[in-house]
Amino acid sequence: MVRAPRLTESASAVFAVLAQAGTATRPQLASLARLSKPTVSSAVAELEGVHLAAHSGTASSGTGRSAAVYRLGPAAGAVLAVDLGPALTRVRGCALDGTLLAEATGPRAEAADVVREALLSLPADAPLRTIVVAVGDVTARAEEGTVRPATAKARPVFDAVAVALPPGVPVHLENNVNCAALAELHEGAARGRHTFGYLRIGVGIGLGIVVGGHVLAGANGAAGELARLPYPWDDDLEPRHEALEEYIGARSLLRRAAEAWPDTDGSCPRTAERLFALAQEGSATARAVVDRHAVDVGRLAAAVTAVLDPGLLVLGGSTGAFPQLLPGVRAELERLSWPTEVVSSQVGDLGTVVGAARLAVARGVQTVTDAARTKD
Repeated sequence: MVRAPRLTESASAVFAVLAQAGTATRPQLASLARLSKPTVSSAVAELEGVHLAAHSGTASSGTGRSAAVYRLGPAAGAVLAVDLGPALTRVRGCALDGTLLAEATGPRAEAADVVREALLSLPADAPLRTIVVAVGDVTARAEEGTVRPATAKARPVFDAVAVALPPGVPVHLENNVNCAALAELHEGAARGRHTFGYLRIGVGIGLGIVVGGHVLAGANGAAGELARLPYPWDDDLEPRHEALEEYIGARSLLRRAAEAWPDTDGSCPRTAERLFALAQEGSATARAVVDRHAVDVGRLAAAVTAVLDPGLLVLGGSTGAFPQLLPGVRAELERLSWPTEVVSSQVGDLGTVVGAARLAVARGVQTVTDAARTKD
């Protein structure tokens, strides 16, 4: 790992705002960093001296005067985001201003090779600052010096991909649903909303909770683990471990479709996409299965709303994102709980890796700005 140079506090502040802005003039940097123009000039010179900032042309003002424009320099480096999804591994490499530098996708079983492909596509002279790995698991803080998912569920694929990660680079784990919630907050259906819930319904279920613009992790890193809700909850039935996820997940949805499918309707759909397509085309059986699924999701949404009162719920995941669910979910939620806006995800399957990349960029910038150890 290439360590960031030690910076003054003013240079650290200017670097952070330049990373967020992408390009900026010195007057713009002074305004954004709330520093004096002489202090910014000194900070920019310091950053240029260690190649953390570079001249990027000139810009003309309304008075006809030209101002130098700056961008991040080659020493700023890059970050890597890895989404260890249930079927696919998606990887993105980004500069610290968020610019996409590399991208790779492949089967979950080939996760290590997908990571290596993305790493090889990064600029050779860009130091790798940090890596964020999104996993379908609780991500409680591990012991010092160790990074692994908190439970055994996600460990095999993480261990397989860990061998491809460069040594010495900080690795951070984040829950995949929380990453997708970040993507919805900044680039999707929740833009402009600082409090909302991202409800993912797919092979598994999960909830990303955003309050005040920040994802809520919980004391054990397990906030939003809806699979642990007691189910079934009935006088004559004993709740089972993660039984709610088993009931409402995509596999059970397709199993219910198979049980209800008449021979006269042709072959039963084997994917959620096909089931929803048939419902859209007018299949009565498919429509009935989808409508029942919408009621189930609506009841889960009502449970979430009763606890959080989020004002907005974004539905995502391999089945949850289908807009056909919205009328049924909205109706059941209205029947059972508080008035809450419900919309479909706008970031789709890329949500987790997009959110993980955003988190990686923030952490990458922090690795550079944390090098500010001297006083101005």
